[in-house]
Amino acid sequence: MEQPNLDYINKLAAGDELFVNKLLKVIKEELPQEIDLYKKNYNSSAFAKAAENVHKLKHKLGILGLVEGYETAMAYEEELKEGRNTLKNQFEAILKDCNRFINEL
Repeated sequence: MEQPNLDYINKLAAGDELFVNKLLKVIKEELPQEIDLYKKNYNSSAFAKAAENVHKLKHKLGILGLVEGYETAMAYEEELKEGRNTLKNQFEAILKDCNRFINEL
């Protein structure tokens, strides 16, 4: 299974540790908040809003080096727009891995 990593961030930073630290700080602050908002909207059956949350979250998945996770998020976003949720558990497992990863940094 694909795991979150810093490969994309390190490539983007090109050795600039200050940039890496700033970007990680933003992710550490925003990711948990965005996950909570997604869950709140999903649990309230506000699927259009949850799809918007997934749209924002998918970019963070890409930043954390998750190519397959990004693709899953794209598909799940479309599902939510159509009122379906077959990828919910898979998407939420990815979020859990990302949250664990950033908390261990």
